[in-house]
Amino acid sequence: MKLLLTSGGVTNPSIRDALVGMVGKPISESEALCIPTAQWGHPMCGPRSVRRFVSGEHPGDAMTSLPWKSVGVLELTALPTIGTERWVDWVRQADVLLVDGGDATYLCHWLRKSGLADHLSSLTDTTWVGVSAGSMVMAPRIGSDFVTWPAARDDRTLGLVEFAIFPHLNAFPTNTLAHAEQWAVEIGGPAYAIDEQTAITVVGDCVEVVSEGEWHTFGM
Repeated sequence: MKLLLTSGGVTNPSIRDALVGMVGKPISESEALCIPTAQWGHPMCGPRSVRRFVSGEHPGDAMTSLPWKSVGVLELTALPTIGTERWVDWVRQADVLLVDGGDATYLCHWLRKSGLADHLSSLTDTTWVGVSAGSMVMAPRIGSDFVTWPAARDDRTLGLVEFAIFPHLNAFPTNTLAHAEQWAVEIGGPAYAIDEQTAITVVGDCVEVVSEGEWHTFGM
């Protein structure tokens, strides 16, 4: 699986070009599934924000609002009740998975419980486009400050990449570079702090930063 890990989505031409290059065809010819699940685990999200993401009605979301050939919804909490044989083909037929933000530990829980996590390594032609928690979930851990789901046992996530991500740099009062530096001490390993104009691409063993904004590394 190819990864486009963002803080705010496909927010500028550089990130959009990276996406098209990873998918290998124009957005207008690509089929996407959007995954809103992480939102249910975060206290700042709810039915209205989920609808906004799924519908693509807000162009600033820069995900489902892009001119895809088609966009479907994949709600991970439903998958355990319908059987793998039904939904796995939906995933395999998609060019892109658009994975929204929220709580990364909640998203990690449902990626595992749904069984989708077990299939990610086999989706070699699929591009995962994460926003915020949708990107952070790929890391080994996210840091205790980003855990908002009360049932989370700790801050560990999938560990499909070797670095952690601090998103929304300078977008909120609690996401300054000083906060990122403190967070990095807790993480104690390779990490990036990225703003809304930055993405990290992962294709095989190649990791690159695509940015028209600000980003920093820690422990690299």
